[in-house]
Amino acid sequence: MRLQTLAALLCAALLLVACGQQTPAAAPTQAPAAANATPQVAAAPLDEPLNVVATTGQIADAVTVIAQDKVQLTNLLGPGVDPHTYVATESDLQTFQNADLIFYNGLRLEAQMDRVLEQIGASGTVKVVAVGDTLDPLTLLNWEPEAGLPYDPHIWNDMRLWTRVIYTIRDTLMEMDPAHASVYEANAARYATEIETLHEYTLEQVQRIPQERRVLITAHDAFNYYGRAYGLQVEAVQGISTESEASVADIQVLADLVLERQVPAIFIESTISPRTIEAVIAAAREGGQEVRIGGELYADALGEPGGDADTYLKMMRHNIDTIVMALGA
Repeated sequence: MRLQTLAALLCAALLLVACGQQTPAAAPTQAPAAANATPQVAAAPLDEPLNVVATTGQIADAVTVIAQDKVQLTNLLGPGVDPHTYVATESDLQTFQNADLIFYNGLRLEAQMDRVLEQIGASGTVKVVAVGDTLDPLTLLNWEPEAGLPYDPHIWNDMRLWTRVIYTIRDTLMEMDPAHASVYEANAARYATEIETLHEYTLEQVQRIPQERRVLITAHDAFNYYGRAYGLQVEAVQGISTESEASVADIQVLADLVLERQVPAIFIESTISPRTIEAVIAAAREGGQEVRIGGELYADALGEPGGDADTYLKMMRHNIDTIVMALGA
C-alpha cells in the first residue's frame, strides 16, 4: 500500500513538472551542537542501513564522508549532469520509493523535480530534506523574487555556507539512526575542518591574481556565492538557471567587458556546451583582443570518478587552482 500510494503521488506530480541583491558572506562559526546529542543509553541499531538518496554529487559526497558505510547511498545525478534541466525517470521514481531519506539542494536547483520531491515529503512515507531551505535567508543571494525564484541555489560555492549544510546532513542522520550518532558527529567535525582549511587556501590563492584581473567570466551564473566569498567579480553568459538562453546581446556585453578590463581568460563549465563562451571569444577577437579559454570549471556537478574533481574538496581545489593559473600574473 505504501508503494502504491507513493507511486500515485509521484506520477501526479510528474504531470505537473515540465533551476541580485547581495548579502553578507557566510561568517566563520564554531560547529553547532548536534540537534540530537549522542544518547546516554545506546540506541538499538537499525535492522538495515538507511537507504539514502542524494540528488547532486556535492550532497552525495557529504553523505559519503559523514556516514561512510553506515548507510546505503544512491547519487541520482552523476558527473556532467545538469541539475537545472534534469527530469526524473521511471527508474528514479523507483529509487525514490525505496528510500528512507532523500537529500536535495532545493532553492529551485532541481527545478524539474521539485514537485516530485515535495509530493514525496508531503506523503510522509519518506523523509525529504531540501538542504538549501534550512539556511538562514540572510546568508543567501537573491535571484528573481518577482518571478517566484527568491534565492540563488548554488550555495556550495561558498565553502563556509556549505559547512552549514554539512551540519544539517549530520543532524538528520543522527535523528534517523541514533545508534551511529557519534560516528556522524565525529566525521562531520573532521569534514568541516577540512573545508575550512580549503576556504583559507582559496582566499590566499586569490591574492595571487592582480586586482584588475579578478574578473571571473563563465558559461552560466553559478559562481555568485564564490565571488562574494573570495573577492571576484563574477559575470556569465547565461543566467543562474541553464534553462535560460543567451542572446547575441548577452554575448556582446561580455565581450565588451573583456575588452574594457583586458581579461586574459574566460572559463567553460563541465555541464554546459562551450559554444557561448566560444562566441564571447570570437566577439572579443573582432574587437581587437585575444582571450583564451582558461580551463574547465566544475559548477553544478562533480567530475568523473578517479579524476581531479570527483569529490567536493577536490572540485573546489581544482576550481581555484584553474582560476589562478589563468588569471594570475
